[in-house]
Amino acid sequence: MNNKTNKNKGLGRGLSSLIADVSGLADTEMSSDSMVADRSGYRSEPIINIFPNPDQPRRTFSDEGLRELSKSIQERGIVQPLIVRKKSNADGFEIVAGERRWRAAQLAQLDALPVIVKDFSDNEVLEIAIIENIQREELNPIEEARGYQQLMEKFGRTQEQVSTALGKSRSYVANLVRLLNLPDEVIGYLVSGQISAGHAKVLVSSDEAIKIARLIISDNLSVRETEKLARSLNKSDNKILNQKPKKTTLKHKDTDTKAIENELSAALGLRVFIEHSAGGENGSIILKYKTLEEFDRVRDLLIGEE
Repeated sequence: MNNKTNKNKGLGRGLSSLIADVSGLADTEMSSDSMVADRSGYRSEPIINIFPNPDQPRRTFSDEGLRELSKSIQERGIVQPLIVRKKSNADGFEIVAGERRWRAAQLAQLDALPVIVKDFSDNEVLEIAIIENIQREELNPIEEARGYQQLMEKFGRTQEQVSTALGKSRSYVANLVRLLNLPDEVIGYLVSGQISAGHAKVLVSSDEAIKIARLIISDNLSVRETEKLARSLNKSDNKILNQKPKKTTLKHKDTDTKAIENELSAALGLRVFIEHSAGGENGSIILKYKTLEEFDRVRDLLIGEE
């Protein structure tokens, strides 16, 4: 029953209102020598009484970034207060927004932190955490896309609501979420920075996403070159390589043709098929490759790079 109440409470507020509430509380700067309760609602709380949100969707924090923030805190103090709520089943407070500052403050060996205590439901806490993560500058495209997807799937937000509240265009949000349809291998390349978001947007509509992604990395293809390759594979390459010979238009292979196929296969290290048209004046030579390494090798041979 409580879960249903919390869900309804979380979804009852407008996303823009929720963001404005949290941002408005945290945006006022505060120096380290003013960590006392005041009319703005700030209070100083021992750091040992403050705990992270166990459902925080963000699992990794940059060590280098935390060290830099810790140094800033040592020099300037905590600039923005943490937003917390009372723990439901124990003493102390749970972080709603500001876990990164809390971690850096521990490195800086602070004894107390400025906090603002608010009454947020479980769903509101999770939604705020997702929003806070989306607004991080160092977020990679997949992390950002997953954040948008969570807001829409977990909290019933529409693309229009998400884009408006976060200051993004609707098409931006839609295109980023589409990246989650990429194969896991390609998503891994994007997360690691081996391909860019521009590359990924081309790949999301291709049936050969993995093949093209590997070529982007091996050949250092630009986004424009990737678009050209994707169009080529989608329109011609797959059609030629995957089509079955039409028995009505092909002649029976003679001994000489089979001998030439064997010679070419031996020379190229690939299976080679020669198909003559019914009239015998034209036809096709089809090269079958099993791996990208074989593809790269025959390509180099054909264009004279080997």
